[in-house]
This record gives sequence, C-alpha cells and structure tokens, in this order.
Amino acid sequence: MLLQIIFLVAITLIAVPVSVLALQVLFALAYKKNPLKLSSKKTPHFAILMPAHNESLVIAETIKTLLSAIDSADQILVVADNCNDETASIARNLGATVIERQHSTLRGKGYALDYGLQYLRASPPDVVIVIDADCKVDAGSISTLTNACVVYQRPIQALYLMHPELNPSLKQRIAAFAWVVKNHVRPLGFKVLGLPCQLMGTGMAFLWQDITAVNLASGHIAEDMKLGVDLARLNKAPIFVPEALVTSVFPTDKNATKTQRARWEHGHLSIIVSDAPSLFFEAIKTKNLQMLGLAFDLIVPPLAVLALMSCLVSLIGLVLHQFLHNQLLLIYTSATLIVLIVTILIAWAFFGRHIVSFKQLCYAPIYALVKIPLYIKFFVNRQVEWVRSKRD
Repeated sequence: MLLQIIFLVAITLIAVPVSVLALQVLFALAYKKNPLKLSSKKTPHFAILMPAHNESLVIAETIKTLLSAIDSADQILVVADNCNDETASIARNLGATVIERQHSTLRGKGYALDYGLQYLRASPPDVVIVIDADCKVDAGSISTLTNACVVYQRPIQALYLMHPELNPSLKQRIAAFAWVVKNHVRPLGFKVLGLPCQLMGTGMAFLWQDITAVNLASGHIAEDMKLGVDLARLNKAPIFVPEALVTSVFPTDKNATKTQRARWEHGHLSIIVSDAPSLFFEAIKTKNLQMLGLAFDLIVPPLAVLALMSCLVSLIGLVLHQFLHNQLLLIYTSATLIVLIVTILIAWAFFGRHIVSFKQLCYAPIYALVKIPLYIKFFVNRQVEWVRSKRD
C-alpha cells in the first residue's frame, strides 16, 4: 500500500507539468495576432544594455542592426566583461558607449548586467532593454519593447528564437523544435490565458525602478529565469510580447553546444528545485494568480527530461501492475505518457513542421536518451557557475 502511494505521488509530480504543457500548447492555437495598441503620453527614454564577453566575432553585426532603431548609438551601453579580445574597441568604433569590467572570481552575465546598471544610475533611463551581443533584433522590436514596458508597467519579454546553422544535423533540428516549444508555444499559450512567461535572457525590457529593485550581481547559470522569479515576487511577473522578435544561431562547435545545454538545463532544473516550492507557497498565500501561473510554468522541465521521466514511470507502472494488479496506476501512467506524446505532436503540427519532418521527429526519443548523462551530472556533478559558450 505504501509503495502504491509513493508511486502515485511520483506520477502526479510528472502528470502536473505534462498537463501544464498540454494546456499551453492547446491555448497557443487560439492566439490571434493583433496589432499592439500601445500609446504613452511621452516617448520613453531607453537604454540598450548589452553584456559581452569575448564577442568580437559577432558584436559588430548586432550593433549595426540596432542603429536603425535608435536615435543615437550612445544609447547602446556595452559591458565588456572580462574580455581579452577586441570586443570593446569594435563597439566603441561603432559609436556605442563601452565600459569594461575585469574580475577574476565574480564572473557571469549577472555581474555584467549589475555593472551596467551602476553606470546608468548617473542618468537613469525610463526603460532598460537587455540584448545579448550575438542577437539580431527585428525592425520595430525596440520600439515595441519600450512602449509595451511603459504601457503595461511590467517587464516585457520578446519572442526569442534560435536557429540552427545551414544544413543542420538531425540533433540540431530536434533541438530547434524543442526551443520553439519552450520559447514560443508555451509562453504564447499562457499569454492567451492572461498569464506571465519566463524571462529568456535577451529581448527583455524593464522599467528602471523594477530592474533596480532586484539583485542581479550573481553568477547564477540561469540568471534570466531567476530574475523572472524575483520580479514575480514583487508583483512584476513578465509579459510575453511576440510582436517583438530577437533571434540568434545555435553554436556549431560541439564543446560549445555541450556547455550551453548544460548551463540551460542544469540551470532550469536547479531553479525548479530551489524556487518552485516557495513560489507556489507564496502565490497561494497571497492569492497571486500571476505568481501562481509563473510557478506552474517553472515546473515544466526541458522536453527531454519530461519525456524520459514519463517513459520511466510508465515502465515502472507496467511492472508494478504485474505484481499489484492495480489498474488505476497503469491507466494513470499510460494516460500521462499519451497526453505528452499527443501534445508534442500537436505542437509539431502547428509550429514545427518547417523545422523538423515527422520522420525526423520520430528520432527524438533517441535524442533524449543521449542526454541522460547530462541529467545524471545534475545530481553528481552539477554545473553551478556561469560559463559562456564558445563562438565559432
């Protein structure tokens, strides 16, 4: 009896995020693109904050794409953080304001952002927009982010997509599809429901008083998700605005890819463990629907993790059924796995057909299995410090 109760709890811990994912995908289908009706009494003063660590290969193109969207190049503040290349000089030559930071132990994007905010305190803008040095920003997106932030009085997250290289491998195609589900489909579904989204690290806009109310000075490997949680605790949960688009490219270097995935996925899992329980408790205690929505979104792990966990409990459920003859456990585990599979297929049919074919998608379970060592390392050798991915 005790074994059945323990297993029932374990299934529920997986069934809940599967249900959240299914809800997000289904409601994403109901999204209707409408022109943003944004207006403000005055044109807000904004600054673009760009943390950069050895980005000499890409920063010039990023700054050039931003110049057409701003009045003056000095609205771009580049924080050249622990750089030993030409990042700072390239940015200066293009007219950006550049400050340099060197620290042997305090390393990471959070520290760079905090350093930039300290510089801006002398003449604070109305809105701070964070753009990574390797991103391209679509025309009109800066204006959309700025105005949305002022009108809604909340942090704003643009649609942030990552594209694979030309002639991508099967693994890159599957990774790109998983990215679309995470950064497009899921926040779109919650937007239809009037619920917030996670911050994604770039394409983020904040009111000055909001971004300076939280502590950014840390080397947390998931500083964006942590920031979103901290803001939600201040009743400032982020809003998804897909009309603003920011894009970048997956790294092609194999070691860089491994580093990036470890940072993203270990960071996400660590946030689930460290922040999700308290966020749920606080949301229920204060009857804060926005915080509760963010908490539910937070507990949805990476797709590969969710798929592996669902398959594992289904297998255990099948084994237990042979000994305990409990139909309920078998139905519960099977239903959870079926819902997950159907949800992924719906997401693919409406949002992923241009990324990966159905035949290629069928190899996704193998892709998930290959990542098992990455998840084992989370328990035995977890990445806890921010490490930048190598550029090509």
